[in-house]
Amino acid sequence: MPFIQLKTELPGPRSQEWLERMHRSVGKAKAEKTLVPAIIDYAEGALIHDIDGNRLIDLAGGVGSLNVGHSHPLVVQAIQEAAARFTHTDYTVVPYSSYIELAEELCRRAPGTFSKKAVFMNSGAEAVESAIKIARKATGKKAIICFDGAFHGRTMMALTLTSKVRPYKEGMGPFVPDVYRVPFPYVYRWPGFPSEEEVCFQALEHLENTFSSQVSPNETAAIIMEPIQGENGFIVPPAGYLKGVQEICRKYNLLLICDEVQTGYGRTGEFLASTIFEIEPDLITLGKSIAGGLPLSGVVGRTELLDSAGDGSIGGTFVGNPIACSAALAVLKVYDGEQLGERAKQIGEQITAALDGFAKSSLMVGEIRGIGAMRAVELVRAKETREPASEETNQIIQRCLARGVIIFKAGLHGNVIRFLTPLVITPEQLDEALQILLDTMREVEEEFTHGKEITAV
Repeated sequence: MPFIQLKTELPGPRSQEWLERMHRSVGKAKAEKTLVPAIIDYAEGALIHDIDGNRLIDLAGGVGSLNVGHSHPLVVQAIQEAAARFTHTDYTVVPYSSYIELAEELCRRAPGTFSKKAVFMNSGAEAVESAIKIARKATGKKAIICFDGAFHGRTMMALTLTSKVRPYKEGMGPFVPDVYRVPFPYVYRWPGFPSEEEVCFQALEHLENTFSSQVSPNETAAIIMEPIQGENGFIVPPAGYLKGVQEICRKYNLLLICDEVQTGYGRTGEFLASTIFEIEPDLITLGKSIAGGLPLSGVVGRTELLDSAGDGSIGGTFVGNPIACSAALAVLKVYDGEQLGERAKQIGEQITAALDGFAKSSLMVGEIRGIGAMRAVELVRAKETREPASEETNQIIQRCLARGVIIFKAGLHGNVIRFLTPLVITPEQLDEALQILLDTMREVEEEFTHGKEITAV
């Protein structure tokens, strides 16, 4: 029996009523067009049920926020128990044990043998803002180096660090000063298409040259980077690149900040991607899957850095909310108990095997890449020119939705399909979703290769 059940087209009549109400009352900045044209009723694991009785397979996972799946029983229980005791105090007024225990757990799991501490925020963007504040306060320096293709959030400093213009940055400036951008080693699209080794060398050379062409290392506080770029299309750097960046940081006495908001919590098969690349960041930002869908984020790093900011300089009224901290502790129990890191590796193998089989005969598959369950496929109109297949990608996503599979795109050109499936998805559920995806990709490719106009759904 299939997991997907479609009783109506999307949106169904009840969802349509709510979507009409949405357009009358919710600002377009948030709701002009949602990815899924349906109103959720409830969800479990990797399955979403809408109010019209349709059941869909979720490969987007709340944009990577649901590694333990929708409404995991242990997380729900922790939320209920915490809410029954108290909902808020502001930790700086009346502290609570869940905050302390979560800090201890994350410090223990973060790479590096040095002493660590942690602080908590509400969102990934807030964690990034806080990490930058900490870096500047600790070093007494102002400049920050970030990367082409980066995504760090949409608050003002985070947006400055974010690379993608549309829809994020256009018309939103002026941005924060003393931020400098360098190329990220995107091997598939590096000019001239050299080898991974050559891309690694050139990218590190670009970074070194920044200190003679853009900003002095004596005025630079930190380099911030995603170990694997998320919004840019799950770009995996060449072997040795991140260690090379860390060596440059040590050489010039800079801090290394790793944004693991999307790569963390087992997405790559390890709790943190920094472990895979054998680096020890000075500061790590966490978010998304940290609390099973509740708003929570954190900064974990060297004790002397976290202590340098000073009392009251980092925080906010609701940061480290007690219910979210309790949920986050339950998430860690699920992660350990269900071995979600190992499950992520299995998911990645299953996705890659399916895509590899399709790629052998496909004219559109440019590159399949990723680590663990953090997998993506980049689609192109011609393998020789690598022209992005943006409209084709959009049509694949829309047609998959119409057939009951929620999937997400990425990349500066919107031509990358990325997998952010809950790590609790069953092999059978993933098989069903992948088969629909592959059938849809074949259909769209056939229309494209026969010179037909792509038919919108």
